[in-house]
Amino acid sequence: MSFDTIVNSVKNIIDVLLVWLVTYYILKSLSKNVKMVLLFKGIILILILKIFSDIFNLVTIGYLLDYVIEWGILALIVIFQPEIRNVLEQLGRSQLLGRHKVLTVDERERIVYEIVNAMDSLRKTRTGALIVIERDNSLNDYIQKAKKLYADISSDLLLSIFFPNNPLHDGGVIIQGDRITCARAVFPTSENSKVIKRLGTRHRAALGIAEITDCISLLVSEETGRLSMAIGGELHYNLTPDEIKVMLLEELSPKKSLVIEEEEAESDEQAN
Repeated sequence: MSFDTIVNSVKNIIDVLLVWLVTYYILKSLSKNVKMVLLFKGIILILILKIFSDIFNLVTIGYLLDYVIEWGILALIVIFQPEIRNVLEQLGRSQLLGRHKVLTVDERERIVYEIVNAMDSLRKTRTGALIVIERDNSLNDYIQKAKKLYADISSDLLLSIFFPNNPLHDGGVIIQGDRITCARAVFPTSENSKVIKRLGTRHRAALGIAEITDCISLLVSEETGRLSMAIGGELHYNLTPDEIKVMLLEELSPKKSLVIEEEEAESDEQAN
């Protein structure tokens, strides 16, 4: 096997991997955006009709579909510009390693305990709150416009932030790793028609940021005191503190490979 053949083979492998990676992230983004899913279904339907018209030689419908396909791409870019921009922004926000993945088991359990303890206290006093935990998708765009804190996570601090007379209680808190990065963060509200209409702005904001990023949104209702979690574009409503704790520990757990590496490192330290 010559050197040129090896180089060409490597290029082909890289080419296929890049196409697969771009396709994967686009489809992943599509699955979290209702409008983009409808757009994708519409494109598939048009292509099926075009194939059908060519097979059965349907001249009129085939002629119309040719014009739709020829000018449709430009029209879709103009009409769905906000959705396309959101997909591209999400690709740009992706990080190779989220800060939550490098936390130890003890750190992760402590953080979850502090957050759930604060939410339970807020629930009892019916104090509204919105807590957003960053994962792989960066939230720096929202952090830049918020009030910076960079403080250790504690239930007392969270209770102080969301105390009604505190000027920081409006908006949401963003957590990165084991730190509260900012308060008074403003998030886009969800336009999902399936969301219960009686839910307020806080719930829609929690769902909105969970639709365009992979973050975890936790909220306490000011009216009912009920706890909810928005993740993966879905809103889990009226949860108990124990359910919040279990879901948080599961969602913040690192991949299996990182767990294995951590266990191996601990075994080496014990052996030494």
